[in-house]
Amino acid sequence: MAVVALLGVWLVVRQFGHQLQLPVASRTCTVQADGRVVLGADQMANAATIAAIGVQRQMPERAVVVALATAYQESHLRNIAHGDRDSLGLFQQRPSQGWGTPEQIRDPRYAAKRFYAALKKVKGWEGMRVTEAAQRVQRSAYPEAYEKWADEAAVLTRALLGDATGAVACTVGPTPTMRGQAAATALIRGLTMDWGLPGVTSPTDLTGLAVPAADARNGWRYAHWLVSHAEDHGVKRVRFGDLEWTAKQGTWAKVSDDRAARTQVLAEVFADT
Repeated sequence: MAVVALLGVWLVVRQFGHQLQLPVASRTCTVQADGRVVLGADQMANAATIAAIGVQRQMPERAVVVALATAYQESHLRNIAHGDRDSLGLFQQRPSQGWGTPEQIRDPRYAAKRFYAALKKVKGWEGMRVTEAAQRVQRSAYPEAYEKWADEAAVLTRALLGDATGAVACTVGPTPTMRGQAAATALIRGLTMDWGLPGVTSPTDLTGLAVPAADARNGWRYAHWLVSHAEDHGVKRVRFGDLEWTAKQGTWAKVSDDRAARTQVLAEVFADT
């Protein structure tokens, strides 16, 4: 009877898992952008990188939706080291099928670039349903599976491409992965590699960053990326416009002084202790 019960639970999760709420303990990031998505910290960071690489490669917004829906289905936005046969990583790309070496495929930036390059070669992908465009790249045994993630991918895309304000809110644990100079250096490197950004600066104390923002949309792209990577890069505070996110609160709030940042996204990392 126990085996039958467990099998029943597995079948329910397999069929309806995308509709189920994650356990409270794993609700570290909430995205609100004409819809709501809840992700773990690693999933959020991977989603932010996938979106940024799409912008860097000058792919349209629709391509980011397709990429995120694909990664949702293939790995649930986790950079996994296993899969069907030799499949690996966010998009479950296979070394034996020419996608790259195992080490390359496990690099989220490399994997995203390869996905966008393959999608770009699909004639007429812009007019296809999300699942049809994804399937032309992935050639999955379940060609309709990607469509069930289209709505979640659209919400993430609106937020991560800066079409929503204060839309990504993450809660950071009490012990950040990085602090001080290491955290600031990693953030600058990540911003440069994901967005191709020049001109990111760090003050002499190496606990803060200033990211130039030409307009509000770009500002929110970078602000949401920074919050998405807060857990793995020790981000303590992010400010843009008249809103500020803090790791302590895990939410965005109005800035109550005259230090509103309108041409820069300001970020602070946890200091060394």
